[in-house]
Amino acid sequence: MTTQRTVAVLGPGGIGGLLAALLSRSGHRVVCLAREATTDTLRTDGIQVRSRLFGDFTAPVEADTRLREPVDACLIAVKHTGLDTALARLAPDRLGDALVVPLLNGVEHPATLRARYRPDRVAPGVIRVESTRTAPGVIEHGSPFAEIDLAGDGVPRPRLDSLAEVLTDAGVTTRVLADETAALWAKLAFLAPFALLTTRYGVPVGEARTLHREELESLVAETAAVSRACGAPTDPAQSLARFDAFPSSTKSSMQRDAEAGRPLELDAIGGALLRAADRHGVPVPVTSRLVRELRAAGH
Repeated sequence: MTTQRTVAVLGPGGIGGLLAALLSRSGHRVVCLAREATTDTLRTDGIQVRSRLFGDFTAPVEADTRLREPVDACLIAVKHTGLDTALARLAPDRLGDALVVPLLNGVEHPATLRARYRPDRVAPGVIRVESTRTAPGVIEHGSPFAEIDLAGDGVPRPRLDSLAEVLTDAGVTTRVLADETAALWAKLAFLAPFALLTTRYGVPVGEARTLHREELESLVAETAAVSRACGAPTDPAQSLARFDAFPSSTKSSMQRDAEAGRPLELDAIGGALLRAADRHGVPVPVTSRLVRELRAAGH
């Protein structure tokens, strides 16, 4: 058992709620930061998790509409579209010496957070998990895994190792990577083609990789080229192999947001890719067209 920590979770939704519940179950003090209606529910009922991997359990958590005291770490698990609003709950002068750990899609958010908080305490993470909030405080965890890659340029390595140990002990296999850029681009190199193609055509990955194979291959190649230009070599063949191995019925989170009428992370994923391509002079015609068509559709 590791020493008890106090961890804030900004955005106790599908991912944040799961992490909060697992950390609480393993003996840590957890403070969830959310809207008032959600905080009332969490204070009364805790977080209920349904998971084949972790079992079905309810974990007590504290909850508030904003951080009021220093913590050891704060996990940021909101969508990029809600980041600016959510950060109002996390005043820099309340954090103390806490690690700030964003688990967001895209590659641009670390710079945003370093402009607001201590740069040497911002430790971006990449999470691999399928987890959904079905109601406030009710989490359905569907994947047979929950894994995090943790990085942080300039963050003291012992701080990263310590948090990785806490998360791993709670059940989330966590490893520390030395190269933040490589970690973030490794995810985007897969996520951008997946999100753009499935959302543009409204089909799961099985249909996307067969009916739109040529576009998929172009997207993967373009994304890999931009990733390389940013200093994060990516293997297009490996990305395509991952697409071919995915269960055919899998939908991207962006596609699910589109179907539900929620705001899309189009700018954080497609927009970030286009901006990086422009900075480095990398042509990305297929990516540009899909982003343009999605925006024209009102996204």
